Amino acid sequence: MTVQDGPNVEQLAQQLPAGFILGVATAAFQIEGSLDVDGRGPSSWDAFAEKPGAISDGGSAAVACDHYNRSGEDIALMRELGVDSYRFSLSWPRIQPDGKGAVNEQGLDFYDRLVDKLLAAGISPMVTLFHWDTPLALEHDGGWLSRATAERFGDYASLVAARLGDRVAQWVTLNEPVSVSLQGYGLGVHAPGRQLLFDALPAVHHQLLGHGLAVQALRAAGALGRIGVANMHAPVSPAGTGYRDGLMAATFDLLVNRIFADPLLTGSYPTPPLLVRPWFKVLGNASDEDMRLIHQPLDFYGVNYYYPVRIAAGGGTHSTPAGDSEMMAKLPFHLVPFPEYGVTGFGWPVAPEHLGLMLRALKDRYGEALPPVVITESGASFPEPARVSGTLRDQERIDYLAGHLGHVLAATGPAGIARDVQLLGFYVWTLLDNFEWAAGYSQRFGLVHVDFETLQRTPKESFHWYRSLSRARRNRGHAQAG
Repeated sequence: MTVQDGPNVEQLAQQLPAGFILGVATAAFQIEGSLDVDGRGPSSWDAFAEKPGAISDGGSAAVACDHYNRSGEDIALMRELGVDSYRFSLSWPRIQPDGKGAVNEQGLDFYDRLVDKLLAAGISPMVTLFHWDTPLALEHDGGWLSRATAERFGDYASLVAARLGDRVAQWVTLNEPVSVSLQGYGLGVHAPGRQLLFDALPAVHHQLLGHGLAVQALRAAGALGRIGVANMHAPVSPAGTGYRDGLMAATFDLLVNRIFADPLLTGSYPTPPLLVRPWFKVLGNASDEDMRLIHQPLDFYGVNYYYPVRIAAGGGTHSTPAGDSEMMAKLPFHLVPFPEYGVTGFGWPVAPEHLGLMLRALKDRYGEALPPVVITESGASFPEPARVSGTLRDQERIDYLAGHLGHVLAATGPAGIARDVQLLGFYVWTLLDNFEWAAGYSQRFGLVHVDFETLQRTPKESFHWYRSLSRARRNRGHAQAG
C-alpha cells in the first residue's frame, strides 16, 4: 500500500545521529503463549492470572500472540518494518522450569533459533534476561523477597550466556524492577499479588543484587554484547507548593526512580528526608559488599518512559498507573492528574517534553556516572477494535511516537537541553498487541493489530509510519554516502 509519511518523518530522519538504533520491544509472557509445552515451568504470572479478578478482562496468556509458534511470521513483519534491533525477553521458567538446576534444552533451543533467525533477517538481538515472569517454585520460596532468588538469577544468566553470548549484541539484565517491587510486592496489582507496602523494599535490593550477579556472569562467560539495565523513570513533581506535597513528591521520586538508579550508578542508596527515613530503613542496612556487587560498570543505561507523575500529600484514592489497589489508599500520598495533557487508553498523560527534561535531570544527578542512554521502551495504548478488515488508522499513536522521538532527539541534539547525554537508540513498545499484564487484552500498544481469536496480524498505520521513518533514514544515509 502507499502510505503518506506520518508527521515529521523527514525531519526526524534528519535528526537521527549516525548509528542510531531504531527498534521494537516485546516481553515473553505477553506474546509467546505455549505455556504448557517444551518443558516450560509455571511462573508467578501464571499463578497470579488464575486468581479471580486479577486480570481486568479475565484474559489468559496461555495463547497470547502465539509467538512461540509464529516467530518466523513476526520476524518477517520486523524485516518489513525495517528496524535495526528487536528487544525481547527470555522466559526464565522456559529455560529453568524451577528457576534452578539444569537447563531445559528445549526451551533454550527456542531462543537459540530465534537469535539465529533475527541475525539472518539482518535484525540485531537485544535480550532481556528478566521481564517479570519469576519461576513459580522460586516465588513459593520467597521470590524477590529472598536473597536466594538473586543468586539463582546469576546462575541462570550464566546458562544463557554460555549458549547465546557469542551472538547477542545487547543484554538487559532486568526490566523495570520498580514495577515488580511496587506493583507486585507493594500494592498487589501485579504478580505475585503481595500487598506489603514499604515492607516490599527487600525486593528492590534483591533484584539489584541479581542484576549485579547477572552482569558478572555475562562477562565471566565472555558474552560479546553490550550490557545494561532497563529502568522505568517517571519525572515527579509536587501538586502544590506546600511542604507536605514537596515531601511526598520527594518520597515518591525515591520510590520509583532513585532507589534503583542511585545504587546502580553510584554504588549507594539515596538518603531519604528525615521524616520518611524509617520507611526506607531496610535499604540503609545494605552492606558495602552488596553495594559494590550492585554497582557494576554498564555499557548503556536503558530508560523506559511513559508518563510524568504529580503527587499530593494524603491518601484516599485507589488509583495507580497499573490499576486500582486498595493498598494505595493506605499510603500518605496520591497521584494527581495532569488536566493540561491528553491521555492514552490507560489514562496516562501524553507529555513528551518530560522525556528530555528527565534526561537532563539524570545527567545533572549522575554526571559522568550516567552511561550512554537507550530509550528501551516508549509507546501508548489507545481504544481499538478487536478485529479489523484493513489497515487500522491509529493517528494518536503516530502522534505519540513522533512527539516522543522528536522531543528526545531535539533534547539530546547539539542545541538541546540534554545535549551532553549520549543517546544510542529508541525502541517502540510494542511490536504486537499483546497480553497487557493485569489489563489483559483491554489495552493495545502494538504497531501490529492482533485478532486474538484468529491470531491474524494486521499492520496498523503506525507500522507504516515507522517503516517510512526507517526508509527515510536509510535513503538519507545512501545519499550522504554517495
